[in-house]
Amino acid sequence: MHLHGVNHSGTEYACVQGWGIFDGPTDGPAIPAIKSWGVNAVRVPLNEDCWLAINNAPAEYSGTMYQEAIKDFVGLLNQNGLYALLDLHWSAPGGTLATGQQPMPDLDHSATFWSQVATTFKGNDTVIFELFNEPFPDGNRDTAEAWTCWRDGGTCAEVTFQVAGMQTLVSAVRDAGATNVIALGGARYSNALSQWLTYKPTDPLNNLVAAWHVYEFTPCNNVSCYDGAPAAIAAQVPLLATEIGTGYCDGSFLNTIMGWLDARGSGYLAWTWNTWGSGCSSHALISDFSGSPTTYGEIYQAHLASFR
Repeated sequence: MHLHGVNHSGTEYACVQGWGIFDGPTDGPAIPAIKSWGVNAVRVPLNEDCWLAINNAPAEYSGTMYQEAIKDFVGLLNQNGLYALLDLHWSAPGGTLATGQQPMPDLDHSATFWSQVATTFKGNDTVIFELFNEPFPDGNRDTAEAWTCWRDGGTCAEVTFQVAGMQTLVSAVRDAGATNVIALGGARYSNALSQWLTYKPTDPLNNLVAAWHVYEFTPCNNVSCYDGAPAAIAAQVPLLATEIGTGYCDGSFLNTIMGWLDARGSGYLAWTWNTWGSGCSSHALISDFSGSPTTYGEIYQAHLASFR
């Protein structure tokens, strides 16, 4: 199954901002509108504190309320024949409220979060777990120190808290009895994959995929780079670009990365199915939740139409 999907942002921020759980409708015609583009997967960003109901996350949008809303949304996606990709998007250590992207998962809560999420969705192979949105340890460098932190956690350079490494989180998922596919993004905000194979965590099920985020502003943003580490990974394990996008209305960048991924049987999910404005710099695919595309969205929609 080659995944061609969209991100649906909102579940990482609405809850901690105190005004809801989703940004936009998630029932009625909302899911068929997404599916009408030829999409077969939706990425759902999650908030650690809202799921766990900690650090003064608003009670009306956290804990059981948040968990049930996510379960219902995943159920609707599945009923419509869509895969759901759940990622830990916003997190925070200690008593700090999760209001943004951290450099790495925290040892305080992230393993507990994944143990609970894995327990909730185990047995449902149409749910994929992306363990952390965009790691950037060691000051956002692509170094051996960054990759050691990425895998092993603990005390890490340029991170002010104790880190839960990817091995800890993979083990948390498997110890919960979940056999779901696990996606792991690399260093430099999931754009660098140079040492992914070297530092790949141990998975008793050998069911890991490499997650990759690619935009025109990321360091690895051209075919010469794609033909390096990403190509080497794609030859050995599944490669899934869980975020792609462009801030330009010119489709050359987006069509190039999609074509490159298509040629290797790799999937991708565009950022994002939200109504954040019509300008391409907003990275909003749609101008309304009935699925009317923005100029940026038209580029992605047209490419998906080529598979029909």
